[in-house]
Amino acid sequence: MKTGFSRFASLSILVALLVISLPAPIYAFSISNLSPERSSGKLILLQVTDTPIPTDTPIPSGLVVRPQIGVQTYRTKPANVQYGQDFTLIVKLRNEGQANAFNVQVSFTSSSFLPLKNGGVNIVGELVAGNSIDVDQPMTVAAYVYGIVSVDMNLSYNDANGTPYTEKFTLNISATGGSYVSAATSTPTAVKSSQLVITSYAASVDPLQPGVQFTLTMTVNNTGNAGAQRVTMIVGGGSSGTSGGTPQPGGVSGGSGEFTNFAPVGASNVQTLGDLPAGGAVQASQSLIVNVSTNPGAYPMKVTFSYLNDKGEVINDDQVITLLVYSLPTVDVSFYRPPNPFFVGQTGALPIQVVNLGKRLAVLGTMKITSASGTIENGTSLIGSLDAGGYFTLDSILTPQQSGKMNLDVTIDYTDDFNQSRTITRTLEIEVMEGAGEPIVDPSVSEGPGKVVPTQPEESTLHKIWRFILGLFGLDSAPPSNNEPGIVPGPEVPLPLPRPGGGKG
Repeated sequence: MKTGFSRFASLSILVALLVISLPAPIYAFSISNLSPERSSGKLILLQVTDTPIPTDTPIPSGLVVRPQIGVQTYRTKPANVQYGQDFTLIVKLRNEGQANAFNVQVSFTSSSFLPLKNGGVNIVGELVAGNSIDVDQPMTVAAYVYGIVSVDMNLSYNDANGTPYTEKFTLNISATGGSYVSAATSTPTAVKSSQLVITSYAASVDPLQPGVQFTLTMTVNNTGNAGAQRVTMIVGGGSSGTSGGTPQPGGVSGGSGEFTNFAPVGASNVQTLGDLPAGGAVQASQSLIVNVSTNPGAYPMKVTFSYLNDKGEVINDDQVITLLVYSLPTVDVSFYRPPNPFFVGQTGALPIQVVNLGKRLAVLGTMKITSASGTIENGTSLIGSLDAGGYFTLDSILTPQQSGKMNLDVTIDYTDDFNQSRTITRTLEIEVMEGAGEPIVDPSVSEGPGKVVPTQPEESTLHKIWRFILGLFGLDSAPPSNNEPGIVPGPEVPLPLPRPGGGKG
């Protein structure tokens, strides 16, 4: 009598569900194969307990039950992969999903490694959820490689319902190069060639500015293992006429170069350097001028070396160097009016001005005035931007400490076109005289009214008052000349009052 139903989970696993309504603890269960080839059956005794039948755990909403295969680890055997040698790529796959994966297939492709034996395709079959499996792929290194080489691994499988899934992985393998030479081949012969390289260069003027003429000096080295014959240097770029390695009439062409910012002066841009042996060096120079319309910036310059190799073939080696062009401010620092005479210990004004003599706007920083022979007040100020022809004035106060020639050091800080700090330095010169003294009296003559004393270089206030009183009385009130002695007024004497007029006299 049938007591339930059954189904096969796989070829070796049979799942049966029994419906038991009798209290007996032991039942007989018969498994029969209805196939004509196998008709035998087996009797199995099962003991039934009161344990309730487990119920299926409900699947959370939104969660898809599917197989999910990923790469757990991978390695090579041997560990060192070299040119011309075989190796085995071992990849461990793991099913991290909740369902079994069926019809699992793995394929490998690479531009530097070639698969062996199976064409790069591996049939894995079934991979149970939560299990891992190793896939071994024999390969060989077909090209000389060094460093990290990528291998693409494509993975395909499906679930129990036949839904297909595909994955792609990139495996990075470290290669250690190896040797080109094998036992069955002959030793390759080293190739001889020349290679001309500019190892250093410098300009005779630093910094370069628009309108400046300079000489560009370059050191040219032959870094190859063969000599270079009839070397020609073409500044700005060019070439020699060739046809299949054979020189053609017309010689060297140097007129197609770039001369917008730099142009040759004094000689053309084509020079002959002669023969240069392997490992040799030569100094080459070219006179150039910076175009006045060139803006500040970094400008590359192409230099071509045309020569014949040991086979008589024409070779053109192109080099590129970079020249920096600046636009530094051109300023004049001077007095905007003649300064007043300076005396030791007395303060005086310094009427200083800065004028932009350049053709472009100049942005200047802080101007500072210093001197080692005096004290300067209000000697620091920020200038800012100056238009072409614009000016900036600063009135400082100077107190000299010694007489004679005195230098004023003026410094102006600013930032150039390449954000580098620079300083403009100028020196102004003034004359400092001794301080004015008190009038000197002749000691041989006693003081008193109307006494003659030597003339002082500058008339005092008392002299001016005395001349004013003389003028009120109609006397000579003119200032004394340089050759005449001065008159020192005596003590003040009250004048007699005039009598009132009377009648007849």
